[in-house]
Amino acid sequence: MANQERPGGCRTAAAAPLDPARAAELASVFKALGDPVRLRLLSMIASREGGEVCVCELTPAFDLAQPTISHHLKLLRQAGLVNCERRGTWVYYRALPATLDRLAGFLHTAAGKTLEPVS
Repeated sequence: MANQERPGGCRTAAAAPLDPARAAELASVFKALGDPVRLRLLSMIASREGGEVCVCELTPAFDLAQPTISHHLKLLRQAGLVNCERRGTWVYYRALPATLDRLAGFLHTAAGKTLEPVS
């Protein structure tokens, strides 16, 4: 990693710029997270003890119709942020740590330092 100068004369370690394919991949993930409902859904799924949550528990948390929630979950699946498994009538969702780790790694590198949790 090369040291690069930031505005104001600060220096930080930064990796090479993103190649077009990686930029497109990350952009699709960030686009999926660009909606407050999807961001909340991912947060609810990722923070669930046991690592998964039934869609029947997600839907009541929003003032939205079930098909709308399903559409948001589909977009999170397409972005590789969550996966699901049907068990009888219900679908259970779980976050995909590999994608979350890639996002965290990118943000960590882009910031040039360890990120602190947002409070």
